[in-house]
Amino acid sequence: MAAVEPSAAQKATTGKMALGEVAYFRGSFVPLAEASVSLATHALNYGTGCFEGIRAYWNGDHRQLYVVKLAQHYERLVRSCRVLRIDPGLTVESMVEVTLELLRRNGFRQDAYIRPLAFKGGLTLKLALTGVEDAFGIYCLPMGEYLDTGRGLHACVSSWFRLDDNALPPRAKVTGAYINASLASDEAQINGFDEAIMLTPDGHVAEGSSCNLFMVRDGVVITSPLTDGILEGITREVILGLARDLGYPVLERSIDRTELYVCDELFFCGTGVQVAPVTRVDHRPVNDGLPGPVTIRIQQAYFDAVRGREPRYRDWLTPVYPCG
Repeated sequence: MAAVEPSAAQKATTGKMALGEVAYFRGSFVPLAEASVSLATHALNYGTGCFEGIRAYWNGDHRQLYVVKLAQHYERLVRSCRVLRIDPGLTVESMVEVTLELLRRNGFRQDAYIRPLAFKGGLTLKLALTGVEDAFGIYCLPMGEYLDTGRGLHACVSSWFRLDDNALPPRAKVTGAYINASLASDEAQINGFDEAIMLTPDGHVAEGSSCNLFMVRDGVVITSPLTDGILEGITREVILGLARDLGYPVLERSIDRTELYVCDELFFCGTGVQVAPVTRVDHRPVNDGLPGPVTIRIQQAYFDAVRGREPRYRDWLTPVYPCG
């Protein structure tokens, strides 16, 4: 089956985003256009939803679509849902099976992105979580690069602080919390930067607007700790493991703002951004202003792993289509 092309109606309503034809919504596979909510939906009014971003990579030699860390993403979704008292109505195992079937129904033979969303679907103005009806759905779309992973990116330190755990916990992927990320990202883009780097209220480096951040100093691969206002990134854990496997020492510690200006290398990582080198920060070059050797090596190892080219990481991947 060839990859599904978007209909004229989809092109008209989604602009440049070509979505899959089929979604999973409230327990059924339905045409995406029918997966809609009321204007009075609690989550639409108050941001009371949790989501995931999951990547699937097409390997043409294998004729296979591989989903990366599928169960782990749904395990994190369940944890996020605990924070907002949301019951998605499915087990992790069931969400995995639904996702695989959804990808098959859309017939993707190209890289794809999966967006599950668990949310408060009740029609009420009440500011509450308990007692408000829950809902769950998934849609997917073809997706290449979110940020350019080939050239170096120019980032800025945002004027917007990362939210504190006692205000709106960043370790949970809560829809409403991404207003914080959107403000930072929009500020960066309108000022000519590729991405924002956000600080904690006490001035330490947290992460990018929607991605984790790594720094290399004196051969050590360093990233902010989970207690510095960051998402518990699945790709972050992957990069920590890859760096160790490649022989680099790794360290989780608080990072000062000025270290961004004096480090040897810098890169973002995440499901969307993948592994993207940062070569300038606040109009200052990172080292010589070129993607560094450690970043390039980690990036290549990452793409080999997620595309199924490295057998020792094959357990990260869930194949979509039956073999043979």
